[in-house]
Amino acid sequence: MGKHSDSTDSKVLRRIRGHARGWVFTPDSFKDLGTRGSIDLALMRYRDNGTIRQLARGLYDFPKNDEQLGTLQPSTDDIARAVAGRDATRLQPSGAYAANLLGLSTQVPMKVVYLTDGRARTIQVGNRQIVLKHTTPRNMATAGKTSGLVIQALRHLGQKSVDEQVIAQLDRRLDDEARRQLIKDIRYTPAWIADIFHRLADKEDEL
Repeated sequence: MGKHSDSTDSKVLRRIRGHARGWVFTPDSFKDLGTRGSIDLALMRYRDNGTIRQLARGLYDFPKNDEQLGTLQPSTDDIARAVAGRDATRLQPSGAYAANLLGLSTQVPMKVVYLTDGRARTIQVGNRQIVLKHTTPRNMATAGKTSGLVIQALRHLGQKSVDEQVIAQLDRRLDDEARRQLIKDIRYTPAWIADIFHRLADKEDEL
């Protein structure tokens, strides 16, 4: 039994060290290396000796250190991807987080919401709450594209809050390829967002 445990320990450690520092993972990242019990024990040992850090229940990272700042916190996106499961589901930032990523809001929300085609989950990491919200295939059709980010940001702001300043900020953030993508994905938007997509795409011709 002990020999098997040691073998699982060493395999787990090799996989951890095979990733760059900053890697965020769950026990599922090692499920091919041994039983869930042996993996949990290995992670507990490496947590206790400081090799890895436990961020929340069932969530860890291989911490990255900075000479001036000390141990760095993992990015929200890295945490969300680990929680969603490696490559198993797609994620689309939404709400206030989408607006922040596009520079439409300077406030970094403490509650970050992602739309997903996987199962819904909520996880607390320090003072950050990360919510994976299951949604429809239509809402996920633009996941991972700039168009999807713009749709979610505009939905969050609401039609009445989208003024010329918002349009100008989006205009500064979009390159020609992104403008063309807006037109391709216009069918996934409500009418008022479609009008904004047309305005932004038309600006490509003005450049």
